[in-house]
Amino acid sequence: MIDPKSPTQSKSTILPSHIAETVDAVAQIHSDHHLKRTPIEKFMDEWTARLARPTVLVGVVFGVALWIAVNLMAPLAGYAIMDAPPFPWLFEVLTFLGLVMGILILSTQRRADQLAELREQMTLELASVTERKVAKVIELIEELRRDSPTLKNRTDHEAKQMSVRTSPGEVLIAIKDSHDEMVARSTDPDPAPDQPPRER
Repeated sequence: MIDPKSPTQSKSTILPSHIAETVDAVAQIHSDHHLKRTPIEKFMDEWTARLARPTVLVGVVFGVALWIAVNLMAPLAGYAIMDAPPFPWLFEVLTFLGLVMGILILSTQRRADQLAELREQMTLELASVTERKVAKVIELIEELRRDSPTLKNRTDHEAKQMSVRTSPGEVLIAIKDSHDEMVARSTDPDPAPDQPPRER
């Protein structure tokens, strides 16, 4: 008997099958990404998650304030100053902590960028497949209109253009050329107001 509280069953009853398959595929990508972590990467991810909390910030601020207060109040209580102003030991410790936290953040960000790159590749692939499917559907509809005796046969130039599959390389070149043209227009000096506009 199937457990009614099973996550798989509850998901299948809530979501349609094709959406559930998509959710499983995305979850599998994230799972594979996290399972490929080395022990050092796991250690750094765990410590980054621990340090990225408001309590850590409060603790650091409280520790710095306590250190400064103790060193300022020590002469009044008759004790020797451990770290005299301007508190060089404190600044060295904070610099070391800042270096460690920066390395942890960069390591975690690098892994996050890898996962984002996988998602972007998947999105581009799905967009390319969808574009091909749509072009094929339009092509089939145009063939049906030409072959069906009950439909008026006419030439639809827009549908004919949309039925042609787009080359990603050509789109990339067109985007680059358009960008270069816009940059050139923005850098060109404005024509003098007394000069008539050029005829095209």
